[in-house]
Amino acid sequence: MNSPIQNKINTIFVHVSDLPRSVKWYSELLGQDYDLDEVKKPVYNLKIDHHTGLTLDAGPIGVEKKNGASSHPLFNFHTEDISLAYNYVEKLGYKIEEEITAFDDFSFFIINDPDHNIIMICTG
Repeated sequence: MNSPIQNKINTIFVHVSDLPRSVKWYSELLGQDYDLDEVKKPVYNLKIDHHTGLTLDAGPIGVEKKNGASSHPLFNFHTEDISLAYNYVEKLGYKIEEEITAFDDFSFFIINDPDHNIIMICTG
């Protein structure tokens, strides 16, 4: 059966309670410049190098979003060097939820964003 829905992910939405805090956290994680004076509710689109986008969504103006964080990773960011990535995240002072798990062809560790969303950093 042909589907009008394409086999690609366009944008991942991460629901956040404090947009400026989350913009700072994700931008620093990805080594991106940011200007908090330009951050305006309800959303902020991060620059992602590929087809899929990442949008931080704080919800409508005047409404504080209350998040129910998942107990599983929402998505992952890729790295070629898991140890270097781990040390970088550690240096930023970000909460590391799980230490590096390494397999023959794949390694990962898990971190929490400011809203306790679980994000994987992985190779492979």
